[in-house]
Amino acid sequence: MLQSELFRSLQSAFASLDIPWYLFGAQAAILYGAARLTADVHVTVALRGHPLTALITVLKQAGFETRISAAEKFVEQHRVLLLVHTASRMPVDIIIAGPGPEEAILARSRRLAAGGITIPVACPEDLIVMKLLAGRSKDLDDVSSILAALLPELDMALIERSLKEFESVLDRSDLRPQLQKLVDKAGHTDT
Repeated sequence: MLQSELFRSLQSAFASLDIPWYLFGAQAAILYGAARLTADVHVTVALRGHPLTALITVLKQAGFETRISAAEKFVEQHRVLLLVHTASRMPVDIIIAGPGPEEAILARSRRLAAGGITIPVACPEDLIVMKLLAGRSKDLDDVSSILAALLPELDMALIERSLKEFESVLDRSDLRPQLQKLVDKAGHTDT
């Protein structure tokens, strides 16, 4: 399976530098119950003092190519390394973690089976928050699917705290009401 090879390649590259990482985005949503097709992979890594060039080197050795010629400059500006897995031709976006929320998400990540191996995946609560922040219809559909599959098991207080913090920082007031609508739709009314 090409997906299995992709995850093994990522895991090998990150292990060679001993850097922590986690899967998020649509691939993670699928692991938590979303029924969706996707043609890309999103992960976050914490470089922990390693230079970006070292990360790019090990990823190239593991079978990835950069999708743009000025990859390092793009990462400096956007904190995203755009790659393609050469065997599967699947795009891979690697977010370089900063301090704060991404480190907390990393600490709460879970190890799940994906593509025949076990990999770190953002916990469903964090994934719900990320998807609500993105706010696209497909992201909200993913949230609905995750809620339908996992609602009794979710730490709703964690989701509420995270959304409240983001609403404050981003001067928004729509995130918690959107969550409530989706919870209600999933058949559970108290958050």
